[in-house]
Amino acid sequence: MQNTPATTRDGYRERLAPSLWMLVTIALAGPMVSLVFAPVASGVAIVVGAVVSLVLVALSILLAPVVRVRGTVLHAGRAHIDVRWLGEAEHFTGQDARDRRTRDIARDGWHLIRGGIDGLVVVPITDPEDPMRSWTISSRTPDRLVAAIRAARTQR
Repeated sequence: MQNTPATTRDGYRERLAPSLWMLVTIALAGPMVSLVFAPVASGVAIVVGAVVSLVLVALSILLAPVVRVRGTVLHAGRAHIDVRWLGEAEHFTGQDARDRRTRDIARDGWHLIRGGIDGLVVVPITDPEDPMRSWTISSRTPDRLVAAIRAARTQR
């Protein structure tokens, strides 16, 4: 694992948190849990249901993967790669992004794809030793992510 200096700042950072509708769906687990505790005591049921909803929503946000460009390293979730091994990144939205996530997906690539996030960035890998040929990353602002990767490549 590569150590980055503490003075290195993120050129780009995005948490791929669930969409608002997904958070609402997750929060609906609380009322279901409160129905289980309703026969015991209604007050306890309401408190337990609210706590369950709060905990699940908080965990789904806090545990969401982070995409960032720090110094000359692209991080996507737990994976990271130095930008010297990256080719020219491309960003896609709309139907092009849907095609890249489905029928045109790189079968020999690494993917960090999240539902509810329309944008997509595809970055070819130029390292001959790497078994992955590209990275496909979801992003709400794919143009900014591509710009950050390009900026990191010029820092080298």
